[in-house]
Parts: sequence; C-alpha cells; structure tokens
Amino acid sequence: MQIYKICLKFTEPLLGGVPKDRELYASYLQNKVDKSQKVERELKTVEEIEEKNWTGFHMLNGKPILYDYVIKGFFKDACSMLRRDTKSESYKLKAHKRVIDGLIFVFPRMIEISTNGGEMGVLERSLRAQTAQGERITLARSDLCPAGSEINIEIRIIGGVSKKLLKEWLGYGQLRGIGQWRNGSYGRFEYSMR
Repeated sequence: MQIYKICLKFTEPLLGGVPKDRELYASYLQNKVDKSQKVERELKTVEEIEEKNWTGFHMLNGKPILYDYVIKGFFKDACSMLRRDTKSESYKLKAHKRVIDGLIFVFPRMIEISTNGGEMGVLERSLRAQTAQGERITLARSDLCPAGSEINIEIRIIGGVSKKLLKEWLGYGQLRGIGQWRNGSYGRFEYSMR
C-alpha cells in the first residue's frame, strides 16, 4: 500500500456545493443512497437555511468541511478529462472510475478546511441555462472559503494508481480547481505531497 500526505492550499476561493435548503438536500440524499442512518448523519452537518439556490459547506463544530468523496470525485473528473490526451498517464488507466472507487482511500472522512485566519464569505452570481422554453436566468449564492485556505489529507492506494498519475491529477487541479463553479476558476489550488 502506498500512503501519501497531501496539503491543498487554495489559490482561489473555494465555493461550497452543498444545498443549504435542508428539504432539498434530504430529497437528493434519499434518491442517491439507501435509506439508512447515513442520510440523517449528513443532514446534521447542513446549516438550516431555507433559501433556495444557496450552496455552502457541511459544518462540523462550526468549521467548514469536505467529505472524502469530494476528493475521489475530483480524481474521477480529472482522470476523465485527462484521458482525452493520448500522451497522459490517465489515458493508459483502464476502468478509471472503478479503480478510483475501489483502490484509492481518502482520510479523514470529514476533512476540515482551515481558513488560516481568513474570513468566510458569500459569492452571488447569475446562472444562465438554455431550456425548452428559451434562455433562463437565476441567481445563485455560494458560501466561500477564502484563497489561502487549506486542507490536509492522507491518500492510501492499494494498487493500480502510480505516484506519477496522482501528481497528474493534482496538477490538473491547479488549473481547473475543485468544488462549485470550477469553470470560473474557483477552487484552484497548489499542492505539496510527501
């Protein structure tokens, strides 16, 4: 087993992606996972705010967190995009989603986001969508952790993923970012790995 200690330091603000409308989030979770105690446990970490179109972070003891599955999702997204480059390490990885799900483990499960003394804020923006009824515009609001915030994780790999491949994905994150509105350059990070 390979074990890596990784620090992600955000060079751009990190936007929260968890709906702050408790009922909307409960409905989403019920459809996504089996009806177990897991749903209630995750709901307890969502701040109770009734506004629509507002995303934030899970909170634990008053501090924002990411769950381990966010990191695994990032790896899948990075690998999916990088597989388009025939010269990349990702191109060579077969059944990449299955490999990431079954052979990569992220610790801790609840990853504290340290704002390093920075203030959390809110970003409001308009979202445009093409629908059958024409173009629609809505307002969205996301809580954000400021640039300079960081997370520390441990990645354990049983096999199938090399250090070179892991570095390729993390390097992609320096360009694309993680979290809500990655296309807008939010959630970009620098990383250190040992």
